[in-house]
Amino acid sequence: MKYFLKSILKTIPVLFLITLIVFLLVRVTGDPVSLMLPETATAEERDSLRESLGFNEPLPVQYFTYLGNLVQGDFGDSFRYNTDALSLIMERLPATLELAIASMVIAVIISVPLGILSAVKRNSFFDLFITGGAVLGKAMPNFWLGIMLILLLSVTFQIFPVSGRGTVWHLVLPALTLGTGIAAEMTRLIRSSMLEILGQDFIRTARSKGLGEAIIVNKHAFRNALIPVVTIMALQTSTLIGGTLITETVFAWPGLGQLLVQSVNLRDMAVVQAATFIIAIFVILSNLSADLIYRFLDPRIKYD
Repeated sequence: MKYFLKSILKTIPVLFLITLIVFLLVRVTGDPVSLMLPETATAEERDSLRESLGFNEPLPVQYFTYLGNLVQGDFGDSFRYNTDALSLIMERLPATLELAIASMVIAVIISVPLGILSAVKRNSFFDLFITGGAVLGKAMPNFWLGIMLILLLSVTFQIFPVSGRGTVWHLVLPALTLGTGIAAEMTRLIRSSMLEILGQDFIRTARSKGLGEAIIVNKHAFRNALIPVVTIMALQTSTLIGGTLITETVFAWPGLGQLLVQSVNLRDMAVVQAATFIIAIFVILSNLSADLIYRFLDPRIKYD
């Protein structure tokens, strides 16, 4: 609990730095007032709107005003949707979480058995085939794989819907697209981690006692190989969020990624700042969760 509380306190300066970077980036891309008003708007109308939004103030004043509102849970209003930015994000967030969780489940289902079998059958044809497939899966861009899956499974064979969200069948293609790259990375890591564990002394001792190979691999080796796997799963949280930006656009998935891409293009600053802040919190919490899971996987790990 002491370690957990200290870690939470350490996230405060990280979030502070993130808000500062995003605040500056969304303002150097252009004047959002030009998007809010028509081209026929007069200079007086532009100045009036800029003053009402506080854009005429110096940047430090704008930033501290933004921080003050942020502490109160006020992320501002979206000028495109004419609603509170945070409520808009909370409305889209479940779709993104659904896609991210389904993608991670697919990645685990694919990578765990393939990684274990590849390590057990080291240097065999099966091992070379899985290793080559993992390299290929890591190299394929999400948008290309998504388009190929649409052409093959939606247009040609008409098995799954092309786009949208509604049924579990709508989830299959975007989750498979996003989960393939993660599965490739995890397969390679599980293989290398298992090879390291299988070469250690306690595994040789277990074999000398006459234990079955299945028990040695599943009970003794795999559990000890899980720590780097948990690490990569936590680090893949940012990859998942980044992948949803592209995948949701390809499949017209109504999630946070699609909203963020549209808001960046329209310079909808309130939505961009709020979405980035929420994503940062998820990434930080996922890494903190990985630290806590280590303790359950290996009781020898102590936190100072």
